[in-house]
Amino acid sequence: MKLGVLFSGRGTNLGALIEACKDEDYPAEIAIAISNNPNAEGIAIAEAAGVPLQVINHKEFEDRDTFDAALDATLKDAGVELVCNAGFMRILTSGFVSHWHNRQLNIHPSLLPAFKGLHVHDRVLESGVRLTGATVHFVRDEMDEGPIVAQVAVPVEPDDTVETLTARVLMAEHKIYPMAIRLVAEGKARVQGERVVIQGMAESKTGPLYVPPLP
Repeated sequence: MKLGVLFSGRGTNLGALIEACKDEDYPAEIAIAISNNPNAEGIAIAEAAGVPLQVINHKEFEDRDTFDAALDATLKDAGVELVCNAGFMRILTSGFVSHWHNRQLNIHPSLLPAFKGLHVHDRVLESGVRLTGATVHFVRDEMDEGPIVAQVAVPVEPDDTVETLTARVLMAEHKIYPMAIRLVAEGKARVQGERVVIQGMAESKTGPLYVPPLP
């Protein structure tokens, strides 16, 4: 399956997907990586790995519709079958989301539906919860909404700071995103209604894949 990876910043999840795709048995490859930020650190990661790269600076477009049209055209030209948001800090238009319906994934650094939106780790620490995590889901119009493919839990330690918690959750993201994409690429994760059903896994036949808390 040909992937289009969208990113805006450090590109750490892009790096994790690049590593996963090096495995000969991995059922997907990155057809193109696209950043809306010409200064994104992830650009160097893509270039170093020889991944086809395109920078589409959203600031050069008059509105969201024209930017999304350019994004859509670039993905189609690359033969992309599955769009993977990997730290892509843009709200996509309804038309774009509709066109890629059930063909676009996002990763979010919490156990959705908890802590949607920005500044997640700050809010997690302020709330006093003992578990957080990461979620991979199909994209819908609403922010951080959509059928969940996989989740991984991450413990919140008493002495955690935003920095330490961010680092621990990122490690979990790097494990779960390639795993979730594998399930979709192999046809084992399918959307039924607004739920994902995982097939061929005895422990998770009727809902999303759940990974127990990581140390």
